[in-house]
Amino acid sequence: MLLQGQKITLTIDDLADSGDGVGRYENIAIFVPNTVPGDRIEAKLEFVKKNFAHASIEKILTPSDDRIRPNCIVADKCGGCQWQAVSYPAQLITKQNIVFQALQRIGGFSAEVLEETVSPIVGAPDSLHYRNKVTYPLAIGRDGNLKAGYYQKGSHKIVNLNQCPAQDERLDPILAELKMDIHNQCWEIYDEKTHTGLLRHLGLRIGRSTGEILITLVSRDWDVPGLGAFARILVERYDKVVGVILNCNPDKTNAIFGRESRCIAGKDYLLEKFAGLTFRLRGDTFFQVYTEQAEKMLQIIQEELNLKGTEVLVDAYAGIGTIALPLAEQVKQAIAIEIQPQATAQGKLNAELNGIDNVVFHTGKVEELIGTLNLQPDIVVLDPPRRGCEPEVIQYLRENPVTRLVYVSCNPATQARDLKLLCEGDRYQLTRIQPIDFFPQTAHVEAIAFLSKS
Repeated sequence: MLLQGQKITLTIDDLADSGDGVGRYENIAIFVPNTVPGDRIEAKLEFVKKNFAHASIEKILTPSDDRIRPNCIVADKCGGCQWQAVSYPAQLITKQNIVFQALQRIGGFSAEVLEETVSPIVGAPDSLHYRNKVTYPLAIGRDGNLKAGYYQKGSHKIVNLNQCPAQDERLDPILAELKMDIHNQCWEIYDEKTHTGLLRHLGLRIGRSTGEILITLVSRDWDVPGLGAFARILVERYDKVVGVILNCNPDKTNAIFGRESRCIAGKDYLLEKFAGLTFRLRGDTFFQVYTEQAEKMLQIIQEELNLKGTEVLVDAYAGIGTIALPLAEQVKQAIAIEIQPQATAQGKLNAELNGIDNVVFHTGKVEELIGTLNLQPDIVVLDPPRRGCEPEVIQYLRENPVTRLVYVSCNPATQARDLKLLCEGDRYQLTRIQPIDFFPQTAHVEAIAFLSKS
């Protein structure tokens, strides 16, 4: 029987979708952070249950051939990345397996079917310096200086950063200087335990193709003394900073952004080139953090659908139209459904900006609107949040099957669950699954599923 505090010798065999390495000891799964498949370690058991346990590394006895030196000096502490010690080819193998296993275990698809339908994962052109958007919580350290960074895994303790190898490297000097500037303003920093203080988060967003940068400060209150003058100085100091935004989040919540943002200096958006179009992006706009991989995903969808220009397409969970607008140029009509009115408004602006007039945006819940469109689409694109599609959406698509269905997901488990429901009774047939890596150095993986009506 394993006991908390016990030290064991363990070989790591795999990586879990949580990011932890996994080994087996006395037929019990042992999860160990910061390990690599092939590592032989001495581990200390921290938390023991009947069928699994969590442990920490005491000593690496024999390192894996896939263990590399992390590019980040705080990689073993920061919760932003889990796999900086894992070689990128090994990361891709694991992500491919995560998708495959979810489809088999949760989706109920046979290994034979998956071997024919799951394509090799599309890796990233650069596994570092890819994030176009970062949002850092703020705190005051024991030394009295301002801290900004990601939380340590499993805690709300901030690991202080002056640069980050995952973010676009053009943001590194701005991050370090902004921390000093904010500290010198003597604004009270928010304390989540007491729900007191003012500044909560610092956000940076960059247009990968344009280089334009937005700075967003998240505050508990609109009254930030001297912010106007401070914001104007930032816009003047940095050639590429096009705007400084204040977002107000007065709620006692883990959510980063509040419901309203105000432009303090410059513009409240930056311009980004995406899939041959120009998009306006605000500080709180949802947009994939890896621009180039998002473009690759869209290219895969376009190639697989082989559009003729006669189709009617519905883009559910459409956001600001990053799928609907590029595809609109290749179909007869596109309908975009999005629950957030701010995103719908941005989608309409982006359509006008690009001279696209065959997209209709609807604001509301997909499960409430998809059956009220008074048309029979040829193609439906689903790109839901991590929780997956609502049961009503799955039921509607089963009762009203479309010729082709595309399901984009960042959560293999909920995607596998929904694909199982869609394909039950041979209502749809799974024709292809394309994993794609949007989040190098982490356990997250995106996958595109293509289905056809049986």
